[in-house]
Amino acid sequence: MNTKVLFDNGTVKWIVFGRDNSRPDAVIDTNEYAVISGDEAILLDPGGTEIFPYVLSSVSEHLDLSKLTKFLASHQDPDIFSSLPLWMAICPNAEIYMPWVWSDFIAHFGKESVKNFVKVPDRGMGIKVGKADLQIVPAHYLHSSGNLNVFCPVSGILFSGDIGSALIPEEYPFWVEDFEVHTRYMQKFHERWMPSNTAKDAWIRRVRALNPSMICPQHGAIFKGENVKKFLDWLENLEVGRLDL
Repeated sequence: MNTKVLFDNGTVKWIVFGRDNSRPDAVIDTNEYAVISGDEAILLDPGGTEIFPYVLSSVSEHLDLSKLTKFLASHQDPDIFSSLPLWMAICPNAEIYMPWVWSDFIAHFGKESVKNFVKVPDRGMGIKVGKADLQIVPAHYLHSSGNLNVFCPVSGILFSGDIGSALIPEEYPFWVEDFEVHTRYMQKFHERWMPSNTAKDAWIRRVRALNPSMICPQHGAIFKGENVKKFLDWLENLEVGRLDL
């Protein structure tokens, strides 16, 4: 599993873990993100059971696991956090932030950890990790009826979950380099997995107000610089919720 440091100002550090060529062929590739500040860290969408050993190995190279005090499950899919009981065996006191609407479903991954659940209201909430004040931002119906993003005002990074995801070839770069070429890897995904144009447009307005420097999806490559605006403009003009039979 490869890693990249996305931001580090000495107080807040973002790391992405991805491009896992050692994963089983039948398992979709995912990006996991750690935000580290002071003596605390949060892992965003830690991944499924099948890739747990690889994620654990990579994360432990970059931070003391005793500092891993929080997790985020952006929604209910198994590639998000079916590894729940494995992580909780290592971090038994960690808080797990999730959409309230999915808490009873995520409990099927590990009901013993329900005491650690923090049920995020639909409007989102603030969350403090060390010295970092993060914002949990609503992204409902994109593609899940209860879905969350995370924004870091200091770095300007938005973790967007499945929004912006792309089904990319092996050995693809971490960053979107040629936006027009990149659209071929994400268009069908968004047309099928994003069911609501109304929700999509509301999310775009919300994100433009945040003015992120990077948009970091759970699958595919990261948007930064002018590609952030290009992605938002592209998504705004895309009709989603399409199923061509």
